[in-house]
Amino acid sequence: MTPPVGRSAASALGAAAAVGVGALAYGAFVERNAFQVRQEVVPILRPGARPITVLHISDLHMAPWQTEKQDWVASLIRYEPDLIVNTGDNLGHADGLVGVERALAGFDGIPGVFVHGSNDFYGPTFKNPLKYLVAPSGAHGPEEPDLDTAALDRFFQRLGWLDLNNAARAIELRGSRLEFFGTGDAHRGWDRLGKVTAAVDEMRENVTWSDSSSGVEPVTIAATHAPYRRVLDSLVTHGADIIFAGHTHGGQVRVPGRPAIVTNCDVPREQAQGLSTWRHSGRSSFLEVSAGLGTSIYAPVRFGCPPEAVVLTLTAAG
Repeated sequence: MTPPVGRSAASALGAAAAVGVGALAYGAFVERNAFQVRQEVVPILRPGARPITVLHISDLHMAPWQTEKQDWVASLIRYEPDLIVNTGDNLGHADGLVGVERALAGFDGIPGVFVHGSNDFYGPTFKNPLKYLVAPSGAHGPEEPDLDTAALDRFFQRLGWLDLNNAARAIELRGSRLEFFGTGDAHRGWDRLGKVTAAVDEMRENVTWSDSSSGVEPVTIAATHAPYRRVLDSLVTHGADIIFAGHTHGGQVRVPGRPAIVTNCDVPREQAQGLSTWRHSGRSSFLEVSAGLGTSIYAPVRFGCPPEAVVLTLTAAG
């Protein structure tokens, strides 16, 4: 006969295993597809400016068969965005561009900007997900990229979106002057902060605004895929009013109501998702980090951190 203590321990282990299996099933089949829209108001425009609606999309990790995600992203047109900010990792499969095009084709003609994550170059590979609890994921090996990044870029350019990978651009939108600059994926060391500095200087030297007599200062918007501290510090130094980032998946698996367990970079865990403030050398910027909309096809689970797109309303400050 099993001693009572042994039966109790076996029962407890059985109950814990059942809870674990249930949580895994919920994360894989329910929460992973429980797409949400987070809405924020950010007062950074100049006095009297008209509001600008920004749709922030990140970390689609798209596979061609993910039609539910594609349809949901396409439905975001209902928010009538004035500007799209895409912070990378769009592709999650060799044929992922088919799904990306299906999801984003309806945004054709809406101004946008984009930066890449490494998964816009490299397809997913199986990794032990428990390693993420110890340290950020390592770099890819020396193999050549296996995804068609050039085709992705051509699609974004057909939509009218501007490439901000270690680059700077400027536009006028709804009466506001907007400066943009961004970096390559810092998680792979592709950020070139010196190149960004030169690009920003060149942009500011050569940009011609429609009303050159006006002394209105532009609003500065920065974008990067992975929010590493060195990058955020540099973007703040260049005068960013708001920085957009992704990469973290908000932790992807979280204790509900608690900060991310891991960030897969060196951003503080409490700033791995949401709108916060980043300060450096006496300056500050809003920091908007999206939990993203996808997962690797080899780790298709979210728990305590549903997938999200973000709609930000930029308004006049003060």
